[in-house]
Amino acid sequence: MKIVLFRIQTRPDLDAAAYEDAFEEMLALVAEIPGFVGLEAFTGEDGSELAVARFETDEALAAWRVLPAHRRMQERGRSEFFATYTITVTDLDREYSWEGPAG
Repeated sequence: MKIVLFRIQTRPDLDAAAYEDAFEEMLALVAEIPGFVGLEAFTGEDGSELAVARFETDEALAAWRVLPAHRRMQERGRSEFFATYTITVTDLDREYSWEGPAG
């Protein structure tokens, strides 16, 4: 399993509606990639954002990385949406979970 951590600080002059539309468009596209498992998004107290994407294989991640619409959106993100970002790609060695009693 490949895990992609995408930490974002948006621009102060962000067009929030355009950003949301772009995010929804990219989410719909990545969902069509065989081997895409899912995406979770979080917002920090400082306004930063963290997206955690999961892909089954290197090949699935590579298919997303080279998709022309994704490449175009990367350029748009740098010119319109992001002040800074950091992308970390890692392998999942193990994962634990626990769920307490309902109530």
